[in-house]
Amino acid sequence: MSKTIILFSTKGGVGKTLLATNIAFGLAKKKRKVLLVDFDLDAVGDICRITDLEPKKGIVDIMYNLKKEKPVNIQDFIINHWVGVDFIPVAVRPHQISHFVPELIKNVFSFFKERYEFIIVDGGKAFSEALVKLFEEANLLLLVVTPDVLSVYQTKWTLDTLQSLYFPLKMVKIILNRAESLASIDFQEISSALPCEIILKVPSEGKVAMLSINKRVPLILEFPRSGIARSLDSFAEMLLSREDLFLEKREVKETELPFIKRDRFLERSTSIEEKAVEEVEEKEDEIILLKQRIHQKLIESLNLRNLDLKTFTNPQRLKELRNKAEGIIADALAEETNSLIASVEVRKKIAKEILDEAFGLGPLEDLIRDPEVTEIMVNNKDQIYVERKGKIELTSKRFISNEQVKIVIDRILAPLGRHVDESNPMVDARLPDGSRVNAIIPPLSLTGPTLTIRKFRKEIFSLEDLIKLGTLTKEIGEFLKACVLGRKNIIISGGTASGKTSLLNVLSLFIPDEERIITIEDAAELKLNQTHWIRLESRPPNIEGKGAVTIRDLFRNSLRMRPDRIIIGECRGAETLDMLQAMNTGHDGSMTTLHANSTQDVLVRLDSLILMSGIELPIRAIREMIASAIDLIVHLQRFPDGSRKVVQVTEVAGMLDEVHVNLKDIFIFKEKGIDSQGRVIGKHLPTGYIPTFFEELRLKGLPISEKIFQKPS
Repeated sequence: MSKTIILFSTKGGVGKTLLATNIAFGLAKKKRKVLLVDFDLDAVGDICRITDLEPKKGIVDIMYNLKKEKPVNIQDFIINHWVGVDFIPVAVRPHQISHFVPELIKNVFSFFKERYEFIIVDGGKAFSEALVKLFEEANLLLLVVTPDVLSVYQTKWTLDTLQSLYFPLKMVKIILNRAESLASIDFQEISSALPCEIILKVPSEGKVAMLSINKRVPLILEFPRSGIARSLDSFAEMLLSREDLFLEKREVKETELPFIKRDRFLERSTSIEEKAVEEVEEKEDEIILLKQRIHQKLIESLNLRNLDLKTFTNPQRLKELRNKAEGIIADALAEETNSLIASVEVRKKIAKEILDEAFGLGPLEDLIRDPEVTEIMVNNKDQIYVERKGKIELTSKRFISNEQVKIVIDRILAPLGRHVDESNPMVDARLPDGSRVNAIIPPLSLTGPTLTIRKFRKEIFSLEDLIKLGTLTKEIGEFLKACVLGRKNIIISGGTASGKTSLLNVLSLFIPDEERIITIEDAAELKLNQTHWIRLESRPPNIEGKGAVTIRDLFRNSLRMRPDRIIIGECRGAETLDMLQAMNTGHDGSMTTLHANSTQDVLVRLDSLILMSGIELPIRAIREMIASAIDLIVHLQRFPDGSRKVVQVTEVAGMLDEVHVNLKDIFIFKEKGIDSQGRVIGKHLPTGYIPTFFEELRLKGLPISEKIFQKPS
């Protein structure tokens, strides 16, 4: 198995280049196939000068071939020293560095690893994206330190940076160069200051080193009896005998020939880290156990079990705890030997997930931030579904336990003054951003703690947006706008997540700004632009079962607030009777939404909701009240492709007889099938029916053409 060893120091002048070169030559003397790489992006050519090698090409040339889809034959790019060391610089001339592509480092090193037992790299002295990508290829990282305060300080900084990037410290060892030189810091002080093993002490022999450099011959060849040469020769033996020094790297298998097609190459170069993360997700059980171990360390170190929930509403305190936790997690990951977490991206992902579980919403954090996710549904610790672009899908995210789901529910509800427990096992609430939350726990939920979050849409749809989405046509939009301006009473109906509230928001935009609008909701979702707008929201009972304020209570109160328009977010109870009575007694232009499967089903739903008020009325009286109060029903449907469409615009045109209401479709959506992408094919069509209030709208000066109602020939 090929081993990549990188020598690095952020401090210049510590002998890193000299050591890298001589370690490579020491291994070559022992008949090992070695590649020496000069990866110093800031000082091109140092190894060339001390080895008397004059390469014609470098790593940037390999990268150029890859980008241009040209074949890559490694022998064309390397230069060989007579001792047996192959050499390649990052570039031959300084100006070529601008053409270096960090994303291609893994691809280049995959060629090297196929040919060499050891790859010895002078990593330069500057932290950069390229260097981090290079460290990803390392089996052993050697930090070169000299016994002075500045070098030790910078090495500590380097180790902190490596930990912050979640590189395991077991892959890092220290080389102490110029050990025991005059005025040096005591070895014990250096050892106690640096948490990694000092694997090699190189004696201070400045004269020998300088002669070697000036002669342009590696000192291990020129001065084999020197103290430096003997120490490096022993170190080469150690590298050959101690497998425990090297971090095992899990290689991504490639089947491509050196000639790589551009589309395949681009996919590889941009998603290699994503593949590493995907491989980890395939072994999710193993990772969950690892996360549980580290999470337990956090609990013990920070006493998280006794943490007051109020902490999560204190940003400063929460930030302090997260900072402490990051250090604990970094140390814990560094102690892990699992090869699954060798990748920086994987370590970052695991650390973020542990932090999210300890101080945030766990696996829900990313979903909350994803603008495409409109609803999050947690069935239990192992099943988290989302609605994305109108379609429900199972995610790969999981909680580490059902207890963690319950903790997240508590964190969501605590700032709202709400909670769930066995005596109060379900709750419905609204987050500060307007998102709706429903939680239900055992014993009522047999599958474990269940959480549903309907995210609040921050942007407001316009009529033009709905037309572009195919929800309705321009003609239907013009008609509905005229109905709102003409103060017609409108019910928007449809199934769950069919777009009722979005359409209600759009229609509300047409209400004149000078009118006084009162909105009443269970969970405030409506977003109006008008200035004269009063928002009312119902309140659930407290722990003692008291203090509830219902939609009906708010509706009755709103009648005393001199409203021009009353908009109820959703009618679902006894308030329906009050609303219909208000519509019949001068509060025209009101709107609401209703769960129903069709415009005909709206009538049945209204019957049931009115009877819930406790007033016993004959069906005839109820139907007459409905026919008198409501002018228009707009029905929406969500289709299998995730699209939402207005499928019926129907006038409530009085009574047909003593029981039946006369419903007249004005516009309908005619479905024709499904295309090859699974999208619904269909068209909005007028039925030819002209609403009875059409002339009334025209007399009010509303510009609406009779042509929009004409049935196509």
